[in-house]
Amino acid sequence: MIEEFKEIITGLEQRISLYKSKLHDLQKKRDKVEDEISTVKKYLELAETLYRVEIEKANVASASVSGEGNVPGEGEKGKREHPDGILIEKTKYAGLSVPRGAFMVLKDAGKALHAKEIYRRLTEGGGRIRGKTPITSVATSLSRDKNFKKVSPNTFLLVEEFASENSGQEG
Repeated sequence: MIEEFKEIITGLEQRISLYKSKLHDLQKKRDKVEDEISTVKKYLELAETLYRVEIEKANVASASVSGEGNVPGEGEKGKREHPDGILIEKTKYAGLSVPRGAFMVLKDAGKALHAKEIYRRLTEGGGRIRGKTPITSVATSLSRDKNFKKVSPNTFLLVEEFASENSGQEG
C-alpha cells in the first residue's frame, strides 16, 4: 500500500513539474507577444503621425497652389483636423524647414512676429530647430529668405503682407 502512495505521489510530482514548465513556457510566449504588441503599437503611432504630417503638407501645398488662404479641414479656433477628426495641431510643423514652418506661422498670425514667438509656435507644433541658439537660428534663416521682411529687430512679416500693408500708403 505504501508503494502505491509513493507511485501516486511521484506521478503527481511529475504532473506538477510538467504543469509548472508548461505555465512558464506560456508566460514567456505571452511576454514575447506583449512586447511585439507594444512595438507594433509604437510603429503604428509613428506611422499615423507621419501620415497626418503628410496630409497636412499636401493640404498646405494644395492651398498655396490654388491661392486659398485657408487649409482644407481647418476647424474651429484654427485647429486643423484630419478628415477622421483627429487633431493634428501638435504635428503641424513637424518635418518642415524653418522658412516653410515660419511662413505658415506668420500666415496664420496675419501680423509680424518676433523670432522668439515664431520659435515657440514652431516647437509647439512639432517643429524642430537645430542649433545651440534656436531663436537666433530662426532669425538668421528668415533674414536670408526673400519671403520675409525684417520690420524691427528679430521681428518678421511675410513679404506679401508687408506689400499689402504698404500699398495704401503710397502716393
